[in-house]
Amino acid sequence: MTPAAVMPLAVAGLAIEGAAVTLGRAELAWVLLAAPCAAIVAAWAWRRRLAAIAAWAARSLWRRLTLDVGPRRLAVSVAALALAVLAAGAALTEPRWGTVEETVEREGVDIVFVLDSSLSMAADDVKPDRMTVAQSLVRELAHRLPGHRVALVQAEGEGVVLAPLTVDSAVIDLLLDTVLPASLPTPGTLVRPALERAVALFPEADRKHRAIVLVSDGEDQSGREKDLTALVAESGAVVHAIGVGSPQGSPIRLPGSDAYKQDKEGRVVVSKLNEALLAQLAAETGGIYVRAASPGVDLAPILDAIDAMEARSIDGQVVATLAQRFQWPLAAAVLALLLHLTAAPMRAAREGGP
Repeated sequence: MTPAAVMPLAVAGLAIEGAAVTLGRAELAWVLLAAPCAAIVAAWAWRRRLAAIAAWAARSLWRRLTLDVGPRRLAVSVAALALAVLAAGAALTEPRWGTVEETVEREGVDIVFVLDSSLSMAADDVKPDRMTVAQSLVRELAHRLPGHRVALVQAEGEGVVLAPLTVDSAVIDLLLDTVLPASLPTPGTLVRPALERAVALFPEADRKHRAIVLVSDGEDQSGREKDLTALVAESGAVVHAIGVGSPQGSPIRLPGSDAYKQDKEGRVVVSKLNEALLAQLAAETGGIYVRAASPGVDLAPILDAIDAMEARSIDGQVVATLAQRFQWPLAAAVLALLLHLTAAPMRAAREGGP
């Protein structure tokens, strides 16, 4: 139901004593003005009809012509018609009063974003740089996954939980701006510690509704790629991976400097996207791998895969709302219309009348 501005029902000319009444469709209150218009038109129509009858037959002859016109029945018929229109208009405005409590359940899955913030994420083989693109992708995913619980883990030489599971995706949006390349105390590129932190965030009792979205260039200095798959598979989580970068790679600009990272021999280090690690981790856990060459990459495969997961109740809230009461004026409109149809102002005259 589309929300509308709330206004007192008294504005429409109706009031219920001792009850706070609001209108769900206050913009339709003008329909109530049709009631007096209907009464005026009905009275005018009957006046013209009676005048037409009087033009060819004197009133004293009406009963002999089997025309019995009752002024009271005429008044009742016109009033019933006006009441029917008034009540129908009141029903259209959706009057509400009295509180009704209902439990609103939020269903979804638990999603942990693991964002690589190693120094290699400063490479600019994707524009403007890998970290900016990664932040943009996580922000878009969090925004397009309403109803789910989301968390954020930063990955370098260690894994740091920036946000535990929450239904408020705005928290993720706010914290993303604080993630910079090589900003953690322990430098390096180790995916396992971050995945361990991510797995630890999931509720222990539930192993079916878990998803991890790993956003990284795939560089891992541990050399223990197989351990990553075993770790995630044991937890029951599905890993979706987004590879940020290019296979050709690019030099890594040092933070706050125009110089580039060099190895021990003084050669410029070129960081390349390691798609093999990311694609394997996603494939062996039932997830999706996507290469991100720009912030505009199509994330629909990952979004569709998460939405297709079996959802569970993750949040319940008791909400008190005003009860819909349109049934009452609608019933009154039906009764008034029946009265209008049965209270015929003109009836056949009784035999033996004067």
